[in-house]
Parts: sequence; structure tokens; C-alpha cells
Amino acid sequence: EVQLVESGGGLVQAGESLRLSCAASGFTFDEYAIGWFRQAPGKEREGLASITSSDGITYYADSVQGRFTISSDNAKNTFYLQMNNLKPEDTAVYYCAADPTSCTSVAGIYYWGQGTQVTVSS
Repeated sequence: EVQLVESGGGLVQAGESLRLSCAASGFTFDEYAIGWFRQAPGKEREGLASITSSDGITYYADSVQGRFTISSDNAKNTFYLQMNNLKPEDTAVYYCAADPTSCTSVAGIYYWGQGTQVTVSS
């Protein structure tokens, strides 16, 4: 059974950093694409960053390019989202995800974490 458990959300001020973690079980990172999404109140869930296992390609949304970094620790079966220079518009519930093919868009994602709240005050 695949499980994804996020941690690391919280309340920070603008300009500060946070690192989200996603502990995975039931699969290995060479089998699945992994990624991070977020959903702000009243908005659709959007893809932020992903790593595709088949070719190792890393994807970032324009809104986080240069500020957020996705990484993985295969030994711990955990992946991360390092978020720097956070802005109030980054406030959202953040979700980790895994899919056999791709984690660049919401459609068709096989597995989701439970979500963790990130709030950035101005």
C-alpha cells in the first residue's frame, strides 16, 4: 500500500524559509514520479515541482522557479520541498504526490498526501 505523509508546514513571515518533507512507503523513487502541489483558498490545485523517475527530469512552475527546490533521499524514502524567500501569495495547503508516470499536473495523480498548511504573513 502506498502512503505519503507530509510534515514541515507552519506559519512564517515573508522572506523566510520552510522545508516540507514527504515520507513515502509502498514504492521506491525509481518506480514513481514524485511531486509537490498546493491549493490556496478559492483556487485550483496547482503543480509546483516534480521529479520524473524515468528520465530524471525536474519540473518547476514559473511561480516558484528559483525559490523552491525539490529533492529526494532514496535511503530514507523521503522527498522534500525547500521553500525560500516565501511570499504571502505562497499561503496554501501543500500536498505531496506520487504517480507511475508524471507529477506535473493534477489530472490522474494516483496518490496524494494529506496536506500541510503553509501560511506566510506579510
